[in-house]
Amino acid sequence: MTKLDSNSEVACQLYLITPPRIDEEELPQFLEKLENALKLGGVSCLQLRIKNPDNTPAPDMVIGQIAKMLVPLVQSYDVPVIMNDRPDLAAKYGCDGVHIGQEDTKYKEARALVGDKAIVGVTCHNSRHLAITASEAGADYVAFGSFYQTKTKSPKFYTNPSILQWWNEMTHIPCVAIGGITVKNCLPLIEAGADFLAVSASIWDHKESPSMAISEFNSAILNDGSSG
Repeated sequence: MTKLDSNSEVACQLYLITPPRIDEEELPQFLEKLENALKLGGVSCLQLRIKNPDNTPAPDMVIGQIAKMLVPLVQSYDVPVIMNDRPDLAAKYGCDGVHIGQEDTKYKEARALVGDKAIVGVTCHNSRHLAITASEAGADYVAFGSFYQTKTKSPKFYTNPSILQWWNEMTHIPCVAIGGITVKNCLPLIEAGADFLAVSASIWDHKESPSMAISEFNSAILNDGSSG
């Protein structure tokens, strides 16, 4: 799977993001939890996003140690792996694509590094202009947010579901909703036309397990799709 495609059979899909920090000694346990979650289905892709405690980029060696074990596992479930920020590391560790922010590598350079068949997604915050620019450049998807308060990072921009509705009226290029999304607040985003929900803390910090969180999201998405 080399493109992030929306599935017309369901209202929306999950765009799973790793926890920002995975200690080396915790990696085997994390991979086990991840595999159990992937077995449930509903996860369209996994973004590998590893940061230092102060939210600065983690060392390449740390990212590489995780990527070597995580990428083949996730791909064995036919789920693409997208590297956050770093197209060079995406290419090095066999990821299926890269997600770039407005302050990261420019689209043209990222595309050159990962190749024409890879996924390149672009953060567009709350900006219609940035989204149009990204799509015209060739982005495979655009990401809007933050829609809600989030513990994973400190958002500089907030937006609302109307931008998702506008985007879907404009184009068929998939859009990802990101920022503080939970089972309890995801329905307005699905109804507005989000093709994918980016989720992290609501999965990994679930009081029972990541698998239970995935199951709850899948139920919410299916129920919304059946009622719509």
